[in-house]
Amino acid sequence: MAVSPVLVVKVSDSVVSVRARFYDDFSEHEIILNSVITYWWANNLPPAKKFLELFDSVIKRTINEIMPHKILNLKYEVKANQILDKASELEITIISIDADGVGFKIDGDFISLKGLRKIDDDFESKEVLLTFDQSIETPDMVLKKYKEMRDAV
Repeated sequence: MAVSPVLVVKVSDSVVSVRARFYDDFSEHEIILNSVITYWWANNLPPAKKFLELFDSVIKRTINEIMPHKILNLKYEVKANQILDKASELEITIISIDADGVGFKIDGDFISLKGLRKIDDDFESKEVLLTFDQSIETPDMVLKKYKEMRDAV
């Protein structure tokens, strides 16, 4: 039986941890929510939308560090309490992840975030369901660097 790589996503306090593991090799990165949310608020950026962009990037980087790959296929569902530009709450369910055709087992496929945005008294919650199904490419120069890092270990 073949061993599948594993992606673990956890939320505790105000930290989102993303960890990829394949055999004894692993990589882990954290998103410190207080820091990034404060930055997004200060720069009038939509926190829910920016979080999803950062989340994609952190998953891609974490997997690339243990398994350099050209294409990452990532599919997840998002339930928000408003359109992404105005949402203050997100629920993310990861459906599937594969790097160059190698599928990952997902541990912690559901995360919930609240308080992403300050809401006004007249805020109207309106459930929004979205599915993100994307192929994220690693530029050749970046892929070469990840492969060099792997070979140096």
